[in-house]
Amino acid sequence: MQLNALAVHERPREKLLHFGPQALTDAELLAIFLRTGTRGMNAIELAQSLLIQNHTLDNLFNASLTEFSAQKGLGTAKYVQLQAVLELSKRYLKEQCHRDTLFDSPQAVSDYLTIQLRGLTHEVFMALYVDNQNRLIKDEVLFTGTINAASVYPREVVKAALKHNAAALIFAHNHPSGVAEPSQADKLITKKLQNALALVDINVLDHLIVAGNQCISFAQRGLI
Repeated sequence: MQLNALAVHERPREKLLHFGPQALTDAELLAIFLRTGTRGMNAIELAQSLLIQNHTLDNLFNASLTEFSAQKGLGTAKYVQLQAVLELSKRYLKEQCHRDTLFDSPQAVSDYLTIQLRGLTHEVFMALYVDNQNRLIKDEVLFTGTINAASVYPREVVKAALKHNAAALIFAHNHPSGVAEPSQADKLITKKLQNALALVDINVLDHLIVAGNQCISFAQRGLI
């Protein structure tokens, strides 16, 4: 069925304008992005097919150019468009983190870190430097690779925090395994960094672990 054969209020664009984006299904939102279908499928049917084929939006969004373009109805142009949309989302959330008080907006932090770290196939350990009003000064990847206590150099973290004139830090890293639960090594690293930063009166507000769409907070778990 062609989209123009649907009732006006059932067409994705009109539905979004009338009810807001939150009223649309994943397939309907993806259909707006796709704009057109392919032979034998309208845009919504193509979107549904892609979601079934990829299992999750995460898999679709994090596919390589080769993997993405190999799928029916997709190609280089749509890959470029999608990557641009994802990058704009990251920058929008980062802008929110700069503007908002992070301690009062944990969801903004979680959203920003989730979109930054999910889908990565290697571990990344980040620091968010915040001022005395808990607003973001800068974020920085401290190191990549398998995380263990020996990989962290507290002196370098302290130097970076002082360089950015940070009053506090939020740490974050991802678990490519998809299991968000903090390991013993994660807890040891956090304690090690807390102790080092305490010597120069810099607080550690939180340590977040991102695994897929999950984001676990040490502060909410009472681990900080």
